[in-house]
Amino acid sequence: MSMQTTRAQGQAPKRHLHTVRDYYLMAQAGILRPEDRTELIDGEIIDMAPIGSAHASVVKKIVWQLQTQLLNQAILSVQDPIHLNDLSQPQPDIALLRPRPDFYRDAHPQAADVLLLIEVADSSLDYDRNTKLALYARHAIPEVWLVDLPASRVERWQQPSTKTYQTQDILSGHVAPGLLPACGIDISALF
Repeated sequence: MSMQTTRAQGQAPKRHLHTVRDYYLMAQAGILRPEDRTELIDGEIIDMAPIGSAHASVVKKIVWQLQTQLLNQAILSVQDPIHLNDLSQPQPDIALLRPRPDFYRDAHPQAADVLLLIEVADSSLDYDRNTKLALYARHAIPEVWLVDLPASRVERWQQPSTKTYQTQDILSGHVAPGLLPACGIDISALF
């Protein structure tokens, strides 16, 4: 029996994880096309579901409510990458970012730049709740709102730890992010 056969029998298959650099090289080479909806999560390229009209409508309603309130307090980012580490670069539906004069021209925002992330979920609800929330908590994103379209509700997750968020509640009425108390939205106007 050869050494290669022995190694193959004694070793479980390993996933090949992609880095952010690999991800961009695949896009430059045309392997990932501009119209492909993907994001890099823990080294894996994830195909995202197409954005339905209900999802797009709620994103627009949130943006509409926030854009006039933010002024110089935060940068409103819609479906843009957040660089969490060398293996993860998710594209949340909405991010409120710390202001910077260059508007993150030279590099995507990192976890420390995020004031609030908002994920709008329909078919991706389980994935957003179980995978992406854990990822955001591990990277100390201070607050995440998960818009649960099937249930017509908004969950707020705060106090990140190494695996999850320590507090979670359901939002109603007029609410504001913890780090931007003057910038609130009316939850009832979303559904």
